[in-house]
Amino acid sequence: MPTLWSRACTPAGVHGRWRTAARQLRLEIRGGPVPRGAVDVLVDGTLHSRCRVGEGEQLVQVDLPGTNSEIDIWLPHLEKVSVRELAFDAPAVPLREDRVRWTTYGSSITQSGAAAGPSETWPALVARANKWDAFALGLDGECHLDPVAARAIRDTPADLISLCIGINIYSRSTFSGRTLPGQVEAFLTTVRERHPLTPIVVITPLIALRREGQVNAVGLTLADVRSCVSLGVGSLIDRGDHAVHLIDGRTILSQTEALALYSDDVHPTAAGYHLIGSRLAPRLAGILSTVATGNPT
Repeated sequence: MPTLWSRACTPAGVHGRWRTAARQLRLEIRGGPVPRGAVDVLVDGTLHSRCRVGEGEQLVQVDLPGTNSEIDIWLPHLEKVSVRELAFDAPAVPLREDRVRWTTYGSSITQSGAAAGPSETWPALVARANKWDAFALGLDGECHLDPVAARAIRDTPADLISLCIGINIYSRSTFSGRTLPGQVEAFLTTVRERHPLTPIVVITPLIALRREGQVNAVGLTLADVRSCVSLGVGSLIDRGDHAVHLIDGRTILSQTEALALYSDDVHPTAAGYHLIGSRLAPRLAGILSTVATGNPT
């Protein structure tokens, strides 16, 4: 699977946090052959520096405040990089607080290619707003309910799982109206093998502007895909799984907002990803809180 592998090598969402009074950090990295990404450095939660990554070996040097601060380093979300060495010019303590572990799976919209930087993808914005640790599986063009993805999610510790399912399946005509509900159910069932009580949130496709109403190669419109995904989720609910939740993607952005904040028929702009993050952060946190308190949704 060369395409899936190349997407999976991109460190979207990968970041580390330290507390230090250092005045400078030095990061030695090696960029890929098509440099498109950046390294974001945040100080106490605010963007401090954004360093574009070039091809080959590169030394990133960033001046820091020199006061006791929390430093976040986010690796590029658009290209493969290798980290050679990270050094601060003063003692730095890695921060490993017990945070909510959140796994999110989806397409290029989850990878958030047009985001201004790796700390401003919508999963990064949700994680930062809620103080969660995110494991981001945004696979550009490759969100097709592959068993390997289900197993990866199943085998990763998580307190919350969200799955954005449907837009790639619609675009590539991956499944028909007969097979898609069963594929959704099978994917969720695999995840449930090691996450029997973990809340799972399934999000159907966002509004796709001019693609709405168009029939794909297997006879499905986007509305049909949303219905099929809902049927797959409903199969688990009918079996008594009340920790699985469904969000209609059309409730995240309105058509008017999509017209203003999309770069094409499908993909949001940087501002669009900020709006998605601001909408999903409280909704996902609310679902997690409701499950934790045992109150019905």
